[in-house]
Amino acid sequence: MSDAAPRMVKCVKLGRELPGLDAPPWPGELGRRIVDNVSLEAWEMWEEKMKMILNEYRLLPFQKEAQQIVAQHMEAFFFGEGTGLPTEYTPEKH
Repeated sequence: MSDAAPRMVKCVKLGRELPGLDAPPWPGELGRRIVDNVSLEAWEMWEEKMKMILNEYRLLPFQKEAQQIVAQHMEAFFFGEGTGLPTEYTPEKH
């Protein structure tokens, strides 16, 4: 049992210093950005949003296409303007 204080992050979603995640919740660069910049509280908000996305689009989480759609929404939820973009929207490459 550890008495260590939780790892704190400046949450990009909630705009304040909060306990962060213990490990990247998603593979690759997006997972690293989330673990470095997203609080546990904001991640729990995302999990509820993700359930709605999976249901709305009738996605199966293990399908590659579903994972790509979820990743796009996750990126927008935490680092963009929101998730209200049309499914055919493709962000400009910089």
